[in-house]
Amino acid sequence: MVAIDSEKKINPIPIYSLLIANAISLVGNVFSAIAIPWFVLQTTGSATQTGITGFFTILPVVIAGFFGGTLIDRLGYKRTSIISDLASGVTTAMIPLLHFTIGLEFWQLMVLVFLGALLDAPGGTARAALLPELAEQAGMPIERATSLTHVIERGSRLVGAPLAGLLIGIMGTENVLWVDAASFLISAGIIGIVISGQRTVARENKSSRYLDELRDGLRFIAHDKLILAIVIMVMLTNFLDSIFGGVVRPVYVKEVYGNALNLGFLIAANGGGAVIGGLIFAAVGHRLPRHTVFVWAFVLAGMQLWVYLFYPPIAVLVATGLIFSMGAGPLNPIIGAVEFERIPENMRGRVFGAVTAGAWIAMPLGMLLGGIFTEELGVFTMLILLGIIYLIVTLSMAFIPAMKEMNKKAQER
Repeated sequence: MVAIDSEKKINPIPIYSLLIANAISLVGNVFSAIAIPWFVLQTTGSATQTGITGFFTILPVVIAGFFGGTLIDRLGYKRTSIISDLASGVTTAMIPLLHFTIGLEFWQLMVLVFLGALLDAPGGTARAALLPELAEQAGMPIERATSLTHVIERGSRLVGAPLAGLLIGIMGTENVLWVDAASFLISAGIIGIVISGQRTVARENKSSRYLDELRDGLRFIAHDKLILAIVIMVMLTNFLDSIFGGVVRPVYVKEVYGNALNLGFLIAANGGGAVIGGLIFAAVGHRLPRHTVFVWAFVLAGMQLWVYLFYPPIAVLVATGLIFSMGAGPLNPIIGAVEFERIPENMRGRVFGAVTAGAWIAMPLGMLLGGIFTEELGVFTMLILLGIIYLIVTLSMAFIPAMKEMNKKAQER
């Protein structure tokens, strides 16, 4: 929990400005997440190339996580966030610019997708690292602050996904990317104007080498059994999620329902359910046992895979997706609260980056294998395999001793 000094003046404006900046940027990211795979499917009809697109979207997040975290600690959180947003906005704008001028080959699209994700990842990590001090300024418990952050993240899907599907039908996939590019620039402006510049963390040894600091972050994760266990389990579930969300579901929707708007509705339902779950956890989560909530929320979130097997009407998939995705709401807030309690302030950039990289490291492989196996085995078989494996992985978390440590809050350790 964030310690609140009663003599300090409460100022909630910075933390809510941070949440607004995140919301704008994340809605734009949802536009990209729908528009780019749909563009590839429209132009190639290939699940394999859709998987390749996902690979080049996720791989740079892993690279930026491992090597960018130390840079974030050195540059400062605010400065990194602004630079990252500006660079990502320019990179994203290059996609429609090239398409409408000299033309855009598939390999060029992959380069731009890679660079956009590479530049975007440090900005998200830097904004996350700003949260504890801004929460303290606002007099807000850390569980509530992390819950609101992830409600915004999930809510971006609720708003952005159906809007993206609608705009794709009206404007075309390429034009939607202009909106994405603008979102980065707006986010950079909000952070630059509202958030205090005193956010650079002093390092203990100013002359330390970059790689030494990087190793310090990795060593911290290796020695903290709870953080390590979380990284491994989230890595496994993200691997499965990347197969489903990056390949199987877009192919399923195109085969069964035939348009991007329905894909947008399904992603929005996932976001809406997570928002509801996150709001509930924001209200009462600090009173609940974290480990129990974490395990059963993960199990609930995975149940939606089984509904797809019955090829129901889109309204049924949307409704059940909304219900089961409520389980996703508490997951990231619990992880965030644990991280903020256990990771030293001066190491947040490098440790957060390494945690993100570790959690996402299997996702590029998941995208590639998802595309290959979906073409070979078909959507129905892939859904069965994903459902069984996901259930086994999530239930196993109940029996991992290190994960029970998440019930011990900062003041109890």
